[in-house]
Amino acid sequence: MKSGITRAQFLRLGAGAALLAMSPLSLGAETAGQPIRRRAIPASGEPLPVIGVGTYRGFDIAATDRDAWADCRQVLNSLLAAGGSVIDSSPMYGQAEETVGDLLEAIGARDRAFVATKVWTRGREDGIRQMRRSMELLRSPRIDLMQVHNLVDWREHLKTLRQWKEDGSVRYLGVTHYTASAYDELERVLRAEPLDFLQINYALNDREAERRILPLARERGVAVLINRPFGGGNLLRDLLQAPLPDWAGEYDCTSWPQLLLKFCLSHPAVTCVIPGTGNPRHMLDNLQAGRGKEADPAFRERLLQRV
Repeated sequence: MKSGITRAQFLRLGAGAALLAMSPLSLGAETAGQPIRRRAIPASGEPLPVIGVGTYRGFDIAATDRDAWADCRQVLNSLLAAGGSVIDSSPMYGQAEETVGDLLEAIGARDRAFVATKVWTRGREDGIRQMRRSMELLRSPRIDLMQVHNLVDWREHLKTLRQWKEDGSVRYLGVTHYTASAYDELERVLRAEPLDFLQINYALNDREAERRILPLARERGVAVLINRPFGGGNLLRDLLQAPLPDWAGEYDCTSWPQLLLKFCLSHPAVTCVIPGTGNPRHMLDNLQAGRGKEADPAFRERLLQRV
């Protein structure tokens, strides 16, 4: 494989062009049921698919890594074919934004995607530069959701984002965090600021957000994206060593990841879950959690007995 070439040059190469000319993945025989469910964004009423994809690590790939490039293309095709749209990225995820932007342009799917990214720097001007760079990499003059990552300099960035929302540069704005140690500050921000979205960690073995943050988001009319839905430690790894519960089929689940994703979706404050992957098989499996019977209190109680 050649080295030292740019991504743009790779896209113009014969092999790369052939890869990008592939027809979208046909998922009819691989994906059961109807398109995945949707839930309304409280700020607008716009329906949002309940399963999306995070791009941390999985989409941080070199342009010349043709196998990884093809895998990420299939991930996005699978998501879109199932009626999904949410793609979450960040300037901290290496080349992930550029990968997303190039792929969406290559498959002509920008208008079907709900693209979310983040700002993670201090100062107004640095924030503006970082967000504009994200727009360039994502090949989009308008971002569906721009989030202040980990609440870094949130007051300054939210001022900018409110102006950008007014002029149409962003459609929605929000904040993110991934650790319970920040929940006190996060609660203050939720109470003080009108936000469209919150991205937060929540999982079967990571339920601190249930105490204050998720109920408050629901009270304030804030849509919730869930990161780290497979929990911390070795939760998923340990569960994968155990047989699937006999009752999983009652909820149309055929894997532990589907059960864990449905657990997150069982909370009424949750709008969409964004498990990260660059693996097409994992994407297909995750999407099944957005179909079939929804989780009820009995489902939650059965799963909670496992931790």
